[in-house]
Amino acid sequence: MNPRDSAIKFIVLMGFVSLFADMTYEGGRSITSPYLAILGASATAVGFIFGFGELLGYALRYVSGYIADKTRKFWTLTIIGYAVNLFAVPLLALAKFWEIAMLFIFAERIGKAIRTPARDAMISYASKRVGRGYSFGLHEALDQIGAVSGPLIVSALLYFKGYKEAFAVLAFPALVSLIILLYARKNFPKPHLMEVSVDEKNEDKMNKKGTNKNSSKIVKYYMIFVFLSVAGFTSFPIIAYHLKTNNIVSDESIPIMFAGAMLIDAAVAVVFGKIYDRIGFKTLVSVPILTALIPLFALSSNLYLVITGIFMLGTVLGLQETILRAAVADLSPMEYRGRAYGTFNAVYGIAWFIGNTLIGFFYDKTIILIIYYVATLEALAFISYSMLLKAFSQK
Repeated sequence: MNPRDSAIKFIVLMGFVSLFADMTYEGGRSITSPYLAILGASATAVGFIFGFGELLGYALRYVSGYIADKTRKFWTLTIIGYAVNLFAVPLLALAKFWEIAMLFIFAERIGKAIRTPARDAMISYASKRVGRGYSFGLHEALDQIGAVSGPLIVSALLYFKGYKEAFAVLAFPALVSLIILLYARKNFPKPHLMEVSVDEKNEDKMNKKGTNKNSSKIVKYYMIFVFLSVAGFTSFPIIAYHLKTNNIVSDESIPIMFAGAMLIDAAVAVVFGKIYDRIGFKTLVSVPILTALIPLFALSSNLYLVITGIFMLGTVLGLQETILRAAVADLSPMEYRGRAYGTFNAVYGIAWFIGNTLIGFFYDKTIILIIYYVATLEALAFISYSMLLKAFSQK
């Protein structure tokens, strides 16, 4: 097998790991906020739980990324992280109070924090031969197949059984994910060897995109853009809470709507991954625009407007999970790749925590506050994006 085919095989295997993993935690995630509402949690509590959970899940990634770079134990961290991450979800079936459910949610996020920088670093090593954007787009597309099928399975279980049975069944795809992960580990014990140095022509091409010189100014503007755009992102748990508490759709319809968002995510990932490989950071321009529009539609009382908002949410998620991750690989040298993904995810998680907590708080007051807040953050994100492009032009 030639090096490029080997790299693609590795990316596809890791994509199938994520496929079954997403069946578990995205299936659980699609019903967690209404489940918390049933257990007595307020919108503020839901916003805090998911916000702080994301803070744990992302901020701790700097530590795990640093450990991955220092120890080079990429597979060990990935396997441990997946094990903790996945089996915390079925344990939600045992929760009788929202405070207990909160602990399992936090455990799931911590597990993801342990494995994500190491996993993304390994994918980035293979991506040099295939294309950064395309590699992360292909991985994300497979990932989102699980994110679509998981909520659909959960929806069917909600219709025929209940919340606890839905969470319990998610243990099965979790086990399949770990089996595939161990198979990938056996066949690709040293994925960092797939990284190849770019030739002079490719290096010149990357410098034109402003990504290979690792300019501190470009990195700064990029991280500011990530922070602002994510802090203004209205996530699905808040939308699901809105749908549940306002009786806009039935309980079993909520995970189906989440599955729809994940399907859009998958389609966007492949398309924009390819576009990123051609034009670089210019693909980011749509992120603040679409993010600003999400609450206008998704927090409406009109079902058709809500569906439009969820379509936008899926698009933004696809952009975040593909081109934002691909850019990190282009901005960082190989020996610091784990740390680079850890830093990126820490910024992402802090922004998610602040955004979810504030949006949940504003929701308990009035939705108009959410609209003003999001519009302001995304306007600032657009400004930072403009500064990022200006920095590129000065290279």
